[in-house]
Amino acid sequence: MEASAVASDEVGSPPRVESVPDDGELLDAYSRAITGAVDRVSPAVVHLEILGQPGARRGGGEVQGSGSGFFVTPDGFLLTNSHVVAGANAVRATMSDGAAHTAHIVGSDPDTDLAVLKVDHAVPGFAVLGDSSALRPGQLVVAIGNPLGFEATVTAGVVSALGRSMRSQNGRLIDGVIQTDAALNPGNSGGPLVTSRGDVIGVNTAVIAGAQGICFAIPSRTAEFVASRLMRDGRVRRAYLGVAGQTIRFTRRQADRYHLSAPGAVLLTSVERGSPAEVAGLAPRDLLVSVGSTPVTSVDDLHRVLAEEAIGVPIELVFFRSGMRQSRRVTPLERR
Repeated sequence: MEASAVASDEVGSPPRVESVPDDGELLDAYSRAITGAVDRVSPAVVHLEILGQPGARRGGGEVQGSGSGFFVTPDGFLLTNSHVVAGANAVRATMSDGAAHTAHIVGSDPDTDLAVLKVDHAVPGFAVLGDSSALRPGQLVVAIGNPLGFEATVTAGVVSALGRSMRSQNGRLIDGVIQTDAALNPGNSGGPLVTSRGDVIGVNTAVIAGAQGICFAIPSRTAEFVASRLMRDGRVRRAYLGVAGQTIRFTRRQADRYHLSAPGAVLLTSVERGSPAEVAGLAPRDLLVSVGSTPVTSVDDLHRVLAEEAIGVPIELVFFRSGMRQSRRVTPLERR
């Protein structure tokens, strides 16, 4: 049923009747969008039980924790969070059809809080990774998972913000994180965040304790990259210099002194013995300002530069030592 609104273009002209959808129609469309997305994706979602030391429970151990995951290929590869399977003796995956099987850990990347598992059995369905870069704030999203052990739970909300950053458990910054108000609880971790079309655009990962409606998901573009590396190599390859440092922020006077337009740099606090950085001649208290042609204004900038593409490629490091600008050539190794 539609409601009518009367409008007039000018004084004395016949009234124009405009049709406006009523609330019932809008709510029906909203419901169809959510149920359609759930119908497409829920067969791919699994309940993960994390098994510790051997005990009485079947599957080789006592249940130490639980989480969610979802199949991304028809041959049994599934995505979840790294923190969900950390320290697992074994993982049991209960699929949407009720079948429970052992899931083998293919690879885990704590830097992005993602992991890939494999189930060596037929799967009831798999989800398609969408393009998280096309998201817009306010867009409808649906989260599917197993919060607090309640299997196949659905919550809905919107994309609250894009481009957030959050720390992984090992302290590395994860960029491009999606913020949503679709309710998440312990056990939702590793489950899919999907659009109304049923495309997975995020992997649910965290909530802020004590907050209401502030939840986060790793974007699908990051998940696709990391998953492909984990399936290929069992890990994500990253470059290694062998330094530890802290972010230093400049005052305008300090920036003028060093003739820098950047707002900060990385003060090296230690250099590992025998590392590429030590071989190149870097030392503690050096102030690192650029790697290659990329300015380094923070420790997070340094992490971003040390990607897989930098392994084995000579680059120039520019730094200040005792107020003097210096540079060194260094060849990053692969981080182990």
